[in-house]
Amino acid sequence: MTTDPKKRRRPVRLLPSVITVLALCGGLSAVKFALDGEIGIAIAMIGAAAILDSLDGRLARLLDATSRIGAELDSLADAISFGVAPALVLYVTLLDGQSYGWITALVYVVCIVLRLARFNTLLDDDDVPGYAREYFVGVPAPAAALVAVAPLAAAAQWGDGWWTSYPVVAAWIVGAAALAVSRIPTLAMKTVSVPSHMVAGLLVLVALLAAALITYPFVLVIFLVAVYLVHIPFAVRSQRWVAARPETWDIKPAERRAIRRRPDPESRRSAARLGLRRPGGGR
Repeated sequence: MTTDPKKRRRPVRLLPSVITVLALCGGLSAVKFALDGEIGIAIAMIGAAAILDSLDGRLARLLDATSRIGAELDSLADAISFGVAPALVLYVTLLDGQSYGWITALVYVVCIVLRLARFNTLLDDDDVPGYAREYFVGVPAPAAALVAVAPLAAAAQWGDGWWTSYPVVAAWIVGAAALAVSRIPTLAMKTVSVPSHMVAGLLVLVALLAAALITYPFVLVIFLVAVYLVHIPFAVRSQRWVAARPETWDIKPAERRAIRRRPDPESRRSAARLGLRRPGGGR
């Protein structure tokens, strides 16, 4: 008796949706641990949800398992894991008892939902230029969630201080929400390439980050948030440079950086047209 290949592949094709559901459970579990006073585990759950969210889409494309229901499930899970869950975690830990604490939490959730709705709309827009696929419009929801909980990580590491005062926390959360719903370009990690001569250094850095995750997890969260925020001006500059030069849209990011180093703008254009364009015009 033969087995239908499509039936054999069905469990594999469900794997991206399974990861999405796990990310959703991680986000909701963060609320449970925050209510129990386990602040460290609550932050870890949001971080785990962010990691899982970065995997489900890539896995779906790798397995050719993309579907409309998967995309809708991913959006709903993101709204809960990186919108509702962080807002509730922050409310029960740093905003509870404040007169405008719930309003601050609501503002954050609404901005995250609007950001996800705009993201879904841009996916269906065929008029988006090629370079725009290399940048997010605004800070992605997982990154915004980690930025928003940075004051909570500081409180877990150092206790109460100016970083736990309501004006600072509220301003920080609203700022994270504004970054999410803004049109500021931020780099998409799938387009970040590492030169071959830097691979060894990158692996050493990964080992150091793993050690920091074990010994100083809250400091690591704050450090990663700081690095991410610092990268935004560079992403804005890079996006503006590419947008002004349509002839570089189909060039690899590494080759594009080589063109940017050329002092003569005209030589950049000629190099892009003659020497560095990839066969077939693909990225």
